[in-house]
Amino acid sequence: MRNIFLSDITMKQPAEAGGIAFSFREKIELAKLLDRVGVPVIETAPIVNRRTDSLLIKSLASAVRDSVIAAPLSLTEEDSVEVTWSALKEARKARLQVVAPVSTVQMEYICRLKPSAVLEKVKEQVAAAKAVCGEVEFVAEDAGRSEPEFLRKIIDAAVEAGASVVTICDTAGNLLPDEFHDSVRSAREALPEHVRLGVKISNELFLADACAVSAVLAGADEVKTAACGDFTASLETLVYILKTRGSEYGVTCPVRDTELRRTVTQIRRMGEAKRGRSAYDSSVHDESDAVLTIHDDMAAVMKAVAGIGYDLSEEDAVNVYNAFTRIAAKKESVGIKELDTIVASAAMQVPQTYKVQSYVINSGNVITATSHIRMEKDGQVLDGLAVGDGPVDASFLAIEQIVGRHFELDDLQVHAVTEGREAMGETIVRLRGANGRLFSGRGISTDIIGSSIRAYVSAVNKIIYEEGNV
Repeated sequence: MRNIFLSDITMKQPAEAGGIAFSFREKIELAKLLDRVGVPVIETAPIVNRRTDSLLIKSLASAVRDSVIAAPLSLTEEDSVEVTWSALKEARKARLQVVAPVSTVQMEYICRLKPSAVLEKVKEQVAAAKAVCGEVEFVAEDAGRSEPEFLRKIIDAAVEAGASVVTICDTAGNLLPDEFHDSVRSAREALPEHVRLGVKISNELFLADACAVSAVLAGADEVKTAACGDFTASLETLVYILKTRGSEYGVTCPVRDTELRRTVTQIRRMGEAKRGRSAYDSSVHDESDAVLTIHDDMAAVMKAVAGIGYDLSEEDAVNVYNAFTRIAAKKESVGIKELDTIVASAAMQVPQTYKVQSYVINSGNVITATSHIRMEKDGQVLDGLAVGDGPVDASFLAIEQIVGRHFELDDLQVHAVTEGREAMGETIVRLRGANGRLFSGRGISTDIIGSSIRAYVSAVNKIIYEEGNV
């Protein structure tokens, strides 16, 4: 029986190309789920932000036990092998991928490289990758539109340099199953027996699953699939087909199909979750009878604080109570949302690990909201760029990209603190740390987005200080 390797590219596909923008923590959870059901290969996106992307790959390497972690290299960055391998080397099973376009349109108009230059770069990178990593894959992008002679030449060069897996990609997605079968069979016949042949199929014609089966029957040893998303062959569908009909054709698949459906459901639930919705629909409300007065003692105030989820230290409890008495002396009552604001402003004031330098927001009713945030940490300027369900969601995701981890948003409150057209807006953000504790941040600005960003960063600084990660 011939074993078919399924390689999952769910977290690798960018959102603008039909993928899903998973958070840092969700990517770790996704990899653990795939590893648990026996998916042979899990692919990551290339390193763009050297700090956060390297941290993600390192985290995946430590979290995944049995699956191969495959990380792509940059064709144009000279130190890409060194940087990527530094992040990947602790993985139990590692693979470096050399990805290059092989069609004229992509080489000259997208990469701005001549075919001869692409050929030389592929040879150099495969050799450099092989020197540090035992398994190297050459991925030929847009192979369906390449010149057959050049495709054979570059594949031969990659194999000679040390590639043990060669993947051809129908990037355009315009081949029918029988056409793809013929091209895969020709590629398989031209490859040495010890080199595995992989395929990646675009689902442009909604025939990716059928083309994947045709490729396996034509001799392909590996297929790129997705547990979530319809941009390529479906992991769940292909496993079911191989388990049902594979024995008739002498092929088998190691993925545990009995557990896969539940796992895929979990992954889809993560992918379909609307992060931005929770920011405006919280279980925390300012009930009319949930008020405190100047006559309430510290025990009553702390009971109310605990009721909205905070676990304060003795020092913070004193600071919050003192701030409460100052405000309660000037008005008849203090509501729960006002108490939340007091906690955000008085409890756990910490040094600013991250400082907001600038932000640029693009949003509208006919475009996807994007946020570019620039922050400073220890004198180093860090940039984050993200898309989201709205400007606030995009900004929070950009901050997470800079920090390199996902934070659970428990509540977000926005209200005016002054009147008029140029009123000041105040935002309270509550985040839940890894230990389950709530941390709140407060931001004030004439710009609601600005106040939300500052409140989120304030809460993040408190979490990092508490966890000792300064």
